Amino acid sequence: MASLAAGPDAAARLAVSVTGRYVDAGGEQLWVDVLHAALAHGLTPRSWTDYLHLTIGGTLSNAGISGQAFRHGPQISNVLELDVITGTGEMVMCSKEKNADLFDAVLGGLGQFGIITRARIPLAPAPARARWVRLLYTDVAVLTGDQERLIAERGAVAGIMDYVEGSVLTDYQGLIGSWRSQPPSSSFFSEGDAARVAALAKGAGGVLYCLEGAVYYGGAGDTSAADVDKGLEMMLRELQYARGFAFVQDVSYVEFLDRVRAGELKLRAAGLWDVPHPWLNLFLPRSRILDFAAGVFHGVLLRDGAGGGATGPVLVYPMNRRMWDGAMSAVFPDDDGDEVFYTVAILRSAVAAGDLGRMEAQNAEVARFCEGAGIPCTQYLASYATQAEWAAQHFGPGSWDRFARRKRKYDPKAILSRGQRIFSYPLELSPDEHVL
Repeated sequence: MASLAAGPDAAARLAVSVTGRYVDAGGEQLWVDVLHAALAHGLTPRSWTDYLHLTIGGTLSNAGISGQAFRHGPQISNVLELDVITGTGEMVMCSKEKNADLFDAVLGGLGQFGIITRARIPLAPAPARARWVRLLYTDVAVLTGDQERLIAERGAVAGIMDYVEGSVLTDYQGLIGSWRSQPPSSSFFSEGDAARVAALAKGAGGVLYCLEGAVYYGGAGDTSAADVDKGLEMMLRELQYARGFAFVQDVSYVEFLDRVRAGELKLRAAGLWDVPHPWLNLFLPRSRILDFAAGVFHGVLLRDGAGGGATGPVLVYPMNRRMWDGAMSAVFPDDDGDEVFYTVAILRSAVAAGDLGRMEAQNAEVARFCEGAGIPCTQYLASYATQAEWAAQHFGPGSWDRFARRKRKYDPKAILSRGQRIFSYPLELSPDEHVL
């Protein structure tokens, strides 16, 4: 993909329209470069991933989620049009108004229908600063209750935060280490806080939770520092975090969005970045998040001591269903009558001998727990061994029928199927299926 930007028209591969309030970005462009190109005109995309050094085409082929998704939806919900090379060799411009089926197929389509060569991303006025907040909790029900209040449409604290996530901490030393890896390294957590956090964790049975949020202000926006202070003061009074464990710092908008980069550079310097990452990312219904927490956060991860920051973060945060487009290929939980669903991301790195096998076994144990407890879950960034598993466990009957139909239409020779084991050539489904 990077070769697309190597020709004489490289500059045109990333172009901002100030009057149109959009950026045209080649599929090979990195989100961090899109950010800086837009900021040069006082503008910014609205939806991000937590790590910006990923390609436009890559995240749009999945969904692209982060703490902004509750308000603006995933990145696939923030696209105006695409240029796509389909599996039949056609180059097609598509949008919700033109070639809409291909547009919806490609967004979240796992690269199965076409290669994204250009995406038009809408832009908004850019803030200059971010007030970055971390609050500690000892009870997951209290954490999720506060998260849901923050992402609601109405309420005393609704609308204050522009970014809402959360994390699970089974190792307070991991908490200290991960917070120190992000600039400015000493602003969140001092040496004097370590003993207090250790005592809090011990009293909570070894598991703490962190609500992480940010409020954007300044720049082209109309929110001032005084407005932010007033809103945060009210929010801290209303939320039910462990009193005395609120940590706040003020950083630039760019520094907040690109915060993972500092940790990456440290890991690269230590030779710990290019290692196996047996991640497990799940979407869960709101009604079962507490059951999941009891079995996994206080069970599997705590028992085996692999949930802490020493091997990678464990994230948990809610999103609003109305911000997702069911016509697109991305799979998210079925509508159970609840507006909110959760993502849980267990993002470990296998850095020591034996880590990979142990973490993969844990992932399998989490899956068995969910099956045994009757907790419906959908994998994000999924991986399955067979087409039958993709059809039954990931897509389900209705979504699979549509996915298979689109495959036959846009990539009938399965040119774009390599490696994922969703389809093979010739296109054939399992003997009991008759979709194609």
